[in-house]
Amino acid sequence: MKFSSCRARLGRGLRLVGVLMAGAVGMAPAGAHDFRVGDLFIDHPYATPTLPGARAGVLYLRALRNQGTQPDRLLGARTAVATSVEIHHRHVNGQGVMHMRAVEAIDLPAGTEMKQIRHAGDYHLMLVGLTQPLETGSRFPVTLRFERAGEREVMVEVQPSRAAAAHDHRH
Repeated sequence: MKFSSCRARLGRGLRLVGVLMAGAVGMAPAGAHDFRVGDLFIDHPYATPTLPGARAGVLYLRALRNQGTQPDRLLGARTAVATSVEIHHRHVNGQGVMHMRAVEAIDLPAGTEMKQIRHAGDYHLMLVGLTQPLETGSRFPVTLRFERAGEREVMVEVQPSRAAAAHDHRH
């Protein structure tokens, strides 16, 4: 009799621990959206929504930090939501005309933070040949490839740019 009552209490205790653990997992910060690979810290990968039928999309990073003592380079990326991913550099010429061109890589000097892969920054990752529209609130994996640090899969969140969100804000 004592054995069965201890076993029943133990079962209830284990169920309670399971419920508490499930709650703790659910309490992970919703905004936590950063990744590490080697000495690199990848902060908040995001893409902007596309219109239905769009063949290209854009992926950004809030920041990319090389916390190491050796330089590295972002060489490329791949994802199932696009047939290819190109690194694009944007610059404005002397006449005020913006040009975009594909580049081989983005240099990441040791001990620096690159914030130019943001919306309206100098660089972005172009998702070419989209296999599906990028819808606000959806997520998809992308594998980033670095010269020294290797590859790292990250989850990309689709969200409107801050400028678009501010424009759409109504009371």
